[in-house]
Amino acid sequence: MTNKIDHIGVAVRDLDTQIVFYQDVLGLTCTCIEEVKEQKVRVAILPIGNTKIELLAPTSQESPIAKFIAKSGEGLHHVAYGVVDIEKALEKAKSNGILLIDQKPRTGAEGSKIAFLHPKSTGGVLIELCQKI
Repeated sequence: MTNKIDHIGVAVRDLDTQIVFYQDVLGLTCTCIEEVKEQKVRVAILPIGNTKIELLAPTSQESPIAKFIAKSGEGLHHVAYGVVDIEKALEKAKSNGILLIDQKPRTGAEGSKIAFLHPKSTGGVLIELCQKI
């Protein structure tokens, strides 16, 4: 079903401040900043090895990231696994009794197709399935 860890999503209040931390303290390079309007977030991509750190800052109080930060504070939000066929991956998860947050894929950062699996079915971890286009 999966072929790699695509990225680790980190919820942050201030994207610019956290980019400075990841670049100046950890030595990573921010290669992309974009707004994903559907998710109401600004996203910064910082590659590390064969994966990426994805910093997520809300652009609205209605954003799922804003709600997450209000409830849990800043920090680890999700782990994203790369898949070759997201529709098949969602079907397989559903047939195995996994609760789906997204019944169908939607558009995420870098134009990827994404869908989330509910933490109640995944040992408490929010899992994103991610198919690169």
